[in-house]
Amino acid sequence: MSASKITGTGTFIPSLKKENAAFLEEIFLDADGTALSADNEFIIQKFKEITGIEERRYAIKEYNTSDLAFFAAQKAIEDAKINPEELDYIIFAHNFGDVKQGAIQGDMLPSLATRVKYRLGIENPNCVAYDLLFGCPGWIEGVIQAQVFIKAGIAKKCLIIGAETLSRVVDRHDRDSMIFSDGAGACIVEKTTEKDSGILSHATQTFAKEEAYFLHYGTSFNKEKDQNIRYIKMYGRKIYEFAITNVPKAMKLALDKSGLKIEDVKKIFIHQANEKMDEAIVKRFYRLFKKSVPEGIMPMSIHKLGNSSVATVPTLLDLVLKGKIKNQEVHKGDVIMLASVGAGMNINAIVYKY
Repeated sequence: MSASKITGTGTFIPSLKKENAAFLEEIFLDADGTALSADNEFIIQKFKEITGIEERRYAIKEYNTSDLAFFAAQKAIEDAKINPEELDYIIFAHNFGDVKQGAIQGDMLPSLATRVKYRLGIENPNCVAYDLLFGCPGWIEGVIQAQVFIKAGIAKKCLIIGAETLSRVVDRHDRDSMIFSDGAGACIVEKTTEKDSGILSHATQTFAKEEAYFLHYGTSFNKEKDQNIRYIKMYGRKIYEFAITNVPKAMKLALDKSGLKIEDVKKIFIHQANEKMDEAIVKRFYRLFKKSVPEGIMPMSIHKLGNSSVATVPTLLDLVLKGKIKNQEVHKGDVIMLASVGAGMNINAIVYKY
């Protein structure tokens, strides 16, 4: 049975920066269309205290999600020093397709994975390209799928991408719109003969009872807007309670499968959804082992990059590996965890040894 490891990573961080102060003039409304009682300065202050977000990045109008993905994929391929013609799979995790700025419709025909393959100029028809819709955990799930293909002996090299332009599917009258951002991250997963390294174990779960629609499409809070246009909506408090209860258990399941101890884990790369939520998840994870959270265990990028959905984990991983986040490093032999939660509601986690 073949093992698999990440041999290259790459990101594309959009150039347009939007700081919190830029939302001072927005008209935020409640779900029923009434004005919020608090002023925007207070709303933004509380928003920062809870999420940790100070600014976020948006793509320029000329770039769509598949463009961001192509740029990140190029960097991952270059980092892995492989010939793209050798790729067996291109797995592209996203949720909304290509959404042109000002458009009201997502474009997924052809698939975004096919668009990236086209842009990369890959001629090999045996390089299979497909999209993965799995909420924010999509990129991690793509890595898991790549590992399964490699274990089955039907692949040796896979490109996994997570990209999104959430700025184009948010309702500007919903204060939750401040959370979301644009970005892309990618990696190459390859077959390896190294023992006790690479992907050691994983866990994936879907909760589809009352949790199924915690994240959904809904109309603008401004009732004067076209009610046929849909935007990303979420029940933030319910997601918070769901995540801090269930994500730690899934992380423990993955770690237990690996046979390693909690003390072996050196870094946790968790979906950058909300700083307070991520801190609570990791704290509860360690509490399952009756341990305290080690200092510096959880790198964060949400303060400057916001929540770019499927792109947060691969982007964060690449930034740390490339030494671009202060006081955060991964060394040869380190055990790390990747974990995410999102629409579905889906949860997953990977235990990985460098």
